[in-house]
Amino acid sequence: MSSGNDGSEKKKNKKKETKLGMTYKKDASFGDWYSEAVVHGEMIEYYGVSGCYILMPSAMRVWNVLKDFFDSDMKKLKVNPYYFPLFVTESALQKEKDHIEGFAPEVAWVTKSGQSDLESPIAIRPTSETIMYPYFSKWIRSYRDLPFRCYQWCNVVRWEFSDPTPFIRSREFLWQEGHSAFATKEEADEEVLQVLELYRRIYEEFLAVPVIKGRKSEMEKFAGGLYTTSVEAFIPNTGRGIQAATSHCLGQKFADMFGIKFEDDKGSRSNVWQNSWGYSTRSIGVMVMTHGDDKGLVLPPRVAPLQVIVIPVSYSKDADMASIKGACESTVCTLSQSGIRAELDDRTNHSPGWKYSHWEMKGVPLRIEIGPKDVANKQVRIVRRDNGAKVDVPLTNLVDEVTVLLDGIQENLFRTATERREACIQVIHTWDEFIAALNNKRLILAPWCDEEKVEKDVKVRTRGEGELGAAKTLCTPFDQPEFPQGTMCFASGKPAKTWSFWGRSY
Repeated sequence: MSSGNDGSEKKKNKKKETKLGMTYKKDASFGDWYSEAVVHGEMIEYYGVSGCYILMPSAMRVWNVLKDFFDSDMKKLKVNPYYFPLFVTESALQKEKDHIEGFAPEVAWVTKSGQSDLESPIAIRPTSETIMYPYFSKWIRSYRDLPFRCYQWCNVVRWEFSDPTPFIRSREFLWQEGHSAFATKEEADEEVLQVLELYRRIYEEFLAVPVIKGRKSEMEKFAGGLYTTSVEAFIPNTGRGIQAATSHCLGQKFADMFGIKFEDDKGSRSNVWQNSWGYSTRSIGVMVMTHGDDKGLVLPPRVAPLQVIVIPVSYSKDADMASIKGACESTVCTLSQSGIRAELDDRTNHSPGWKYSHWEMKGVPLRIEIGPKDVANKQVRIVRRDNGAKVDVPLTNLVDEVTVLLDGIQENLFRTATERREACIQVIHTWDEFIAALNNKRLILAPWCDEEKVEKDVKVRTRGEGELGAAKTLCTPFDQPEFPQGTMCFASGKPAKTWSFWGRSY
């Protein structure tokens, strides 16, 4: 029995429901769109400290999928999990000045305990080399202790910067960091690329984001390291590259500073060769930027916390809602038992249309609608989030069809993102071509003489070009195009030594 207020109550609810949805368009106002997408998609909540964010269940579940994959491969590679403390003494942090110089402006310090000043300030880790390596020198004595390979999941704090962006640039973030020590450089070199390939897989196979593997310039490498490799993503909407993950060969410099030596089988002592490598929750932001659209998030099925949402649909008051709801519950049960992450939205205070928009905004890959005709025909209607395609599927083929569709969405997202990225790559040979491509938001592949002085000069010369900031090298790709004899550097006119990607970056 309905009350006399039902009509007015429905009008109120309907009025509220019209407010659901995205306000900003991705192409028109990317920054506002992104902030809205991660909040409306319930991935983050803003916090009282600028640059710090609450990671909501949707974000943490994506992170946990990546974590599970990485943990599994670490176990296969016999890399051991550790956890090192959050704090580092000032003396330890200053021990390797060249290394910490790159982090110095970002280090947060604890100077008080209650109302009392600490005898010496204590830093909150911006990275863990100076925390870990004094203990490596205790644990590594002989060649029998090598290789030593460890990793941890933790948070780090990097404080001083402007324009915080959820996931992409925050004062505190979660990451995985690995550290290893070897007897020879050859072993270290091998691991650098081994781990970099795992990072490529995280981005391309799980997040459906295409990346470029390459080596960072001397100017952009990890402070104090021998060389840095990275996987680089690109956001076409902003024309900016983004360092997605890094794998560094540290050489022997840290070993020399921290006394990490080993005795070989002949009794002579040598410094170990070291690596460090890591990726962070920035990966979630890159995924959102790459796939999201004007309706909100678009999540790749392999990492989506919820892969299928089932929604009951009635087109009239006379519909048998009990049988519709029963069919929905049975569908969720069937999918869940097969390992597909599915849930039922049976809320009665929202219309089916409102629910469609809600789950589209959260990026759920597939929506299943079940109405009276579907129950009668023993079928369901499935709608794809990535392209909106609809298909009616018999219940007898439900699990197989859903599995095929999820795989197809994963492949389509990666293919589409790759096509968009490839369309932004522009090969240039001259400075004028470089400037034109830069201001056209391109990912620029240019012949370069590989000199630090020239790279610094490019930064200076592009600082005033437009409103987006200076350009820099993103990486020198391992996959090098053909290099015609006599090719000259686009910036200096000197003989070019390599092809490198250039552009603006996050």
